[in-house]
Amino acid sequence: MKQFKRFAWLFLLLIPLLIVAGCGKSSSNKTVKVGIMGSDEKIWKPIKTKLAKEGVNIKLVTFTDYNQPNAALTNHEIDINSFQHTFFMQAWNKAHKTNIVSIGKTVRAPLRLYSKKVKNVSAIKKGDQITIPNDSTNEGRALHLLQSAGLIKVDNKVELPTPKNITENKLKLKITPVDAAQTPRSLSDAAGAVVNNEFAAEAKLPNNECIFKEKLNKASIPYINIIAANKADKNNKTYKKIVKAYQSESTKKLIKKYYHGLSVPAW
Repeated sequence: MKQFKRFAWLFLLLIPLLIVAGCGKSSSNKTVKVGIMGSDEKIWKPIKTKLAKEGVNIKLVTFTDYNQPNAALTNHEIDINSFQHTFFMQAWNKAHKTNIVSIGKTVRAPLRLYSKKVKNVSAIKKGDQITIPNDSTNEGRALHLLQSAGLIKVDNKVELPTPKNITENKLKLKITPVDAAQTPRSLSDAAGAVVNNEFAAEAKLPNNECIFKEKLNKASIPYINIIAANKADKNNKTYKKIVKAYQSESTKKLIKKYYHGLSVPAW
């Protein structure tokens, strides 16, 4: 009986240690939820497979528009995301009073003007419709692109212009903001559409349908795409390991294979 009591007391003393040990094992194998746009799955799946062999479990969470991934990140529904450029992140933080930060660069993805009706910018006619993304940063970026193409002029004092800030429109073009995901579909009606890289890739828009594209220079640095996290997690070692896995030669090859120049590595 005495031996049984001793064993019982010993077992009770060991319970907290067993719980701590169990919790430690669970946290080390925590699944990291990574928010991406659907078109980027083919880039991230090999990274997921590679990191699984190193003990890092990734769950890819796909989104269909730009308004979802940062909200999910702030609400801790995902741990990190990879879909936005620096300028978008900064504008989002300002508008939503959030603390999202970059933890690593991914790609440069020049914005492009596509058309299925004309072969070059000079063929765009008076009164034609041009669709652009309607989120604030890409809307302003698209208007600057149309200005670079010589189609309009905007008030350059405005950091994020809207169609209201167009100061010259000699062709009286109908500049129509639509959801960024819908810009490729609008090409069936509009004379042209400014399309972000991931949606161009998803819609399999060929390069020869691009009639103008953004130049890669100092002015485009704020539009480098990034992997982002909440500020409190910026030094998370597991997240840094994921960034390192992304910034690899094998990923460069995948970007070249799948995007055919639509995106280029930025690290």
